[in-house]
Amino acid sequence: MENYLLLLLLMLMGKNGLCQQEKGCSKSMVNSCGDCMRSAPECVWCKQLNFTKVGEQEAVRCDTKAQLMKRGCKREEIIAPENTIDIVKADPLSVSFDKQLKEPVQLSPQKISLRLRPGLPKTFSVYFKRVQGYPVDLYYLMDLSYSMKDDLENVKGLGKDLFAALKSITNSAQIGFGAFVDKTVLPYTNTNKEKLLKPCDENDQQCQAAFGYRHVLSMTSEEEQFKTKVTEEFISGNLDSPEGSLDAMMQAAVCGERIGWRNSSTRLIVLTTDAGFHMAGDGKLAGILEPNDEQCHIENSLYTKSNEMDYPSVGQLAMQLEKNNIQPIFAVTENVEDVYKQLTKLIPKSEVGVLSSDSKNVVQLIKEAYKRLSSKVTVTHDNLPEHVSVVYTPNCNGAGPAGESEGICDNVPVGEEIYFNVTVTADTCIEDKSFIIRPLGIKDTLTVTLSSNCECKCEDPQDSSHPHCNGTGRVSCGICSCSEGSIGQFCECSIGEKDEITLRASCQRDNGTECEGRGDCVCGRCQCHTTEGGSSYHGDFCECDDEHCEKFQNQLCGGKGRCNCGKCECNSGYEGSACQCKVSEEGCRTLNNTVCYNRGTCKCNRCECKEGYQHPRCDKCLGCPDPCQTKLNCIECLGFESGPFKKNCSAACKSIHHEMVDQFTVQSKKCQQKDTEGCWIRFNLDQLVGEDHYKAEILKQRDCPEPPSVIAIIGGSIASVALIGILLLMLIKLLIYMKDIKEFRKFENEKKKSKWAEADNPLFQTATTTVSNPTFTGE
Repeated sequence: MENYLLLLLLMLMGKNGLCQQEKGCSKSMVNSCGDCMRSAPECVWCKQLNFTKVGEQEAVRCDTKAQLMKRGCKREEIIAPENTIDIVKADPLSVSFDKQLKEPVQLSPQKISLRLRPGLPKTFSVYFKRVQGYPVDLYYLMDLSYSMKDDLENVKGLGKDLFAALKSITNSAQIGFGAFVDKTVLPYTNTNKEKLLKPCDENDQQCQAAFGYRHVLSMTSEEEQFKTKVTEEFISGNLDSPEGSLDAMMQAAVCGERIGWRNSSTRLIVLTTDAGFHMAGDGKLAGILEPNDEQCHIENSLYTKSNEMDYPSVGQLAMQLEKNNIQPIFAVTENVEDVYKQLTKLIPKSEVGVLSSDSKNVVQLIKEAYKRLSSKVTVTHDNLPEHVSVVYTPNCNGAGPAGESEGICDNVPVGEEIYFNVTVTADTCIEDKSFIIRPLGIKDTLTVTLSSNCECKCEDPQDSSHPHCNGTGRVSCGICSCSEGSIGQFCECSIGEKDEITLRASCQRDNGTECEGRGDCVCGRCQCHTTEGGSSYHGDFCECDDEHCEKFQNQLCGGKGRCNCGKCECNSGYEGSACQCKVSEEGCRTLNNTVCYNRGTCKCNRCECKEGYQHPRCDKCLGCPDPCQTKLNCIECLGFESGPFKKNCSAACKSIHHEMVDQFTVQSKKCQQKDTEGCWIRFNLDQLVGEDHYKAEILKQRDCPEPPSVIAIIGGSIASVALIGILLLMLIKLLIYMKDIKEFRKFENEKKKSKWAEADNPLFQTATTTVSNPTFTGE
């Protein structure tokens, strides 16, 4: 059974090898050994003399090794450059951290040089070992909004436990402390002066003023100093639930000197909060439009640009954290756990832990998160040049699952050596370039210097009069390089009256490549190569081929034309880049018998409109500004010789043909606009064929407001004053009359209340005396 399987395997290998032999190499654009090396990784070159026949192109020397040997090329005459690697620096991996050493080594090698052939991958190994006792820098970044009041009180007593937890990991641990709330502008914070100074509850005496982010304590190994600084902190407050945590993390990442990050340490930011976060774009709610510049702006421990710059985006923060080898741990309450889990998917080497309501479990949370972070090794690269690809195949020594073609190993214990097979491929020849390979969160790097292996070293004889070249040239990788005065495949052609430069110039078009790289210049004329399809290039400079025209319905030129020099020549009645359309303008004709209203071109019986105009016939421009407004100045100067264009009306408004009318005669777009003199102008606009051409009808009469009457104003003022005086007099008269009525009624009432008895006064004598005339008879 085993023999049968072995035989079957050998048969399959033989079949694969045969397929490889049958595949062959492309001969297009190959004129030298170097061209062959650049064409495909499986191609090699035969330098054997007399390998090509008379008149045969030198490109046949480029093929697979099997094909060349089949054609009679000897194995030792085949040139096949391979990729090379040179290990420049490879310091051994350190076992443990030693303060006496300048830098512990966790990644090896540190510098290599690769020479790559295009398309041919090169694989090398990178080794990693976690150092025992590697230093840790932890920056505790706490949300001091009012909802974290209980948490702050507990954190004030956790300094001893926190230091103890870190010292169980390493003897070289440092802790820093920072606090954040949010931007101190609406709608994030109450901007009332009193509330800015004391944003907490009125009954809360210990409350500090609102702030965005404050750096409280730089990295220190002094437990008592940490405890003192944290004890001096008090709660603050803001309005909305999301906090300015990304602002704080960005400053902690980019302000390395202020924070006190060490060069050789594991850098951790522990963010504790019970709320979500604001991110880029949210600043617009407060009118903050300037994007975050990812620079340090800490002065006197405060983030000074909090109210001037927008929040950073998640991408900006992730880039700076990765750039500065900082690993974040999000210690958050259960209500926002899902939010921060989604955030960790966007930030490499980050962890989330659920914080209890009073933060009592924060020390255990940090220990567990650090264990997960430090045991996960992720290898990545920076500054990768164009046309270069990198693939990682991890070997984790059973330390945990490894992602396929990814540089990730999980659950790697301290002191366990693992390695990654790194495969680098260059798609084309490149100049000297370099890129960096590094584990995330670790300072150690590997610098990879790249160069190309695109030329052939054929070890040719230095004879400048080689017999193979008719004694007038030397051999270069099997091809003749002719001496001055001779040209041709075997230097068989004498230049004569013309020099070589003149002859070769006659094979170049516009100082381009000789014979466009598709043929050979022999005695001043191009001998064109064969195309991949078997036909020949043609033209004076081999510039044309009849195989690379556009296809339609999987047919060259749609089957309705022929391919000539890369372009379709369509049969009568057809058009288009692939002869895919019948010649017709029926679908582009407008009501006035123009094509696309002269605002586009008709291609394939369909209008291709200029920018802004809409299909199907370019008759509407939905995105164009309202012509009633844009043409107002021209209407004013054309119709009434006023406005800003008054002095240059004919030149500025030549696209408008106008007519002054008493009333409108055509139905078109009606406009009513106020001119510079405050008058209302009524006009209509009818767009003509073409762009920005209009016919306008303008009503002769403008609606202008009448000027104010001085007499009316003065008379009205006098009348108003007189009327007010009369009204005042009438009011005074009315008040006096009302007072008299009141007094009279009062008198009447008092009179009725009087109880005097009626009687004759005996002393009273009447004033009337009656006298009788004795002589009066009555007549």
